[in-house]
Amino acid sequence: MDKNELVRLLALEDFGPVYEKADQVRRENVGDEVQIRAIIEFSNICGRKCRYCGINSTNKSIIRYRMSPEEIVETARQAVSAGYRTIVLQSGEDPCFHKETMGQIVKAIKQMGAAVTLSCGELTSSELAYLKECGADRYLLKHETADPILYRKLHPCGTLEDRIECLRTIDRLGYETGSGFMIGLPGQSLKTIADDLLLLKQLHCKMAGIGPFIPHPDTPLWNEKEGSPELTKRAVALARLVLPKANLPVTTSLGVINQKEKENAFACGANVIMKKVTPDPYKEAYQIYPAKLEKTDIQKDRNLLEEQIRGLGRIPL
Repeated sequence: MDKNELVRLLALEDFGPVYEKADQVRRENVGDEVQIRAIIEFSNICGRKCRYCGINSTNKSIIRYRMSPEEIVETARQAVSAGYRTIVLQSGEDPCFHKETMGQIVKAIKQMGAAVTLSCGELTSSELAYLKECGADRYLLKHETADPILYRKLHPCGTLEDRIECLRTIDRLGYETGSGFMIGLPGQSLKTIADDLLLLKQLHCKMAGIGPFIPHPDTPLWNEKEGSPELTKRAVALARLVLPKANLPVTTSLGVINQKEKENAFACGANVIMKKVTPDPYKEAYQIYPAKLEKTDIQKDRNLLEEQIRGLGRIPL
C-alpha cells in the first residue's frame, strides 16, 4: 500500500468496508484476545520542551514528582498480583533515572514473571543496550509526526532525524519496537498521516500507538482544536492493514474525547489497552493532556476492564 492509496482511503466518504477488512485482518493475525497492560507513570520531570505536552519543561503550573525505585517495584507487584502480564514504565526524560537504577527496576519486575515495556524518551545506544541486557522486552518511542518541518515546530529541543535514529537503534538491539503519532496536530494533512503509517512499517514497528491530539491548557497549543476520533480510528484501521501482526493499543486519549469511540476502536483493528496503575498521589500530576481521573484500585479496575472487554465479544488477557 503506497502513500497515494493511503491518502485516498483516509478520505473515503464510506470507510465501513475498510473497518471490516481491518477487523478481519486483526482476527486472522492476532485473534480475539485483548492484551491489558499496566502503565506506571513514575516521573513527570522532563527536560524536553514539546509544545503539545503538559509535562514539558516550560510548564511551571504542575507539581513535579519522581517515584522511588521501591514505590515503582511495589506498584508493579500489585499489578502483577491483579493479573497484569506486562508492566509499562513511562516517564518524562528524567536525567536522575540512570541506567543502573532503571536496570535494577527492570530486573525486579522481570523476576515477577512480567514483561517490561519502557517509554522514557530518547536514550543513548549504550543505555538502551544495558536495559535490554537487564531484561526489558519492549520500548515505546512515538515519532509523533513524520513531517520534519512540523516536527521541528512542535519540538524545539529535538529533530525527527534523531528520533528515527533512536528508533532504529531500538529495533537493532532486539526490542519489540513501538512508535506512534497523533491525529489532529496543527498543520497536519492526510499526506502527513500517510507518511506516518509508512514510517511505522519502515521502522519494523511491532506496536504503534495512534491517538487524537488533545490541547493542554498550560501549553502553547492550548487553543487549538482537538483531533478527530473518526480520523484516529481510520488511521488505526490502516495501521492494521499495513502492520497485520502488530500490537495496536486503543489509546487513553481516544476515551478522553468519547468513551464510545474508545470501545469502537476495538472493532477496527486494535488489540491492546493500557490501564493506569500510577498511585493516586502522582497520577493527577502526570497529564500530558487533560483528563478526568478516578482513584486507583488496581484489582477492581482490572476486573472492570475485563468485564467491559468481554462485553465487546473479546477475550481479556
